[in-house]
Order: sequence, then structure tokens, then C-alpha cells
Amino acid sequence: MKSILIKDTTREEREKIVHQALYGDCATECEFCNGCDNAGGGSIDSIYQPYIDGIKEISEINAEYSAPFIR
Repeated sequence: MKSILIKDTTREEREKIVHQALYGDCATECEFCNGCDNAGGGSIDSIYQPYIDGIKEISEINAEYSAPFIR
């Protein structure tokens, strides 16, 4: 498996990594779709925009998102 670290990927690769991880092979637009159990809540990939932009690693984003739920 290829590294998903920012230093080892291009922006385009990071976009594909995020899309594949969140949506799998789903090719539909997210507007009003609940195929991923998001109940039509729209795109959920904005949380990973800092990774796509090369600012934060996925592990950092996941840790920040999970922190309030960890006791």
C-alpha cells in the first residue's frame, strides 16, 4: 500500500484518497443522497479539506474530531 502522507502524495491523489475512503465506489453527487447513511446531509468531506490542501495529516484530523468523544 502506498503512503498517504502529505509528503508522499499530490493534491489530486489526496482528493482521490478522501473520496474513496468516504464514499467508496459511489459516483453520485451527495446532494439529497443517503447512500452512505448521511441522510442527505450533503458532502461530509469538508472535514478533510486541510489534508487535501496539504495542511494537516489525516491522523491529525481524525484525532481532533474524535477528541471530544474520548474519555
